[in-house]
Amino acid sequence: MTHHWRVLRDSGVIWQRPQGRENMISLRREDLDARFPGLLDTLLKVMVQAG
Repeated sequence: MTHHWRVLRDSGVIWQRPQGRENMISLRREDLDARFPGLLDTLLKVMVQAG
């Protein structure tokens, strides 16, 4: 795991679980929405608009 993934995991932004020899990494969307309501939706809308 890189330093960056560790920082994101330790800050509660992502969670990871081992799957075979690899790690599956996912956003902790519910936690992010609770801390920063609307942030992910806004970022996704901007990314779609930017193409």
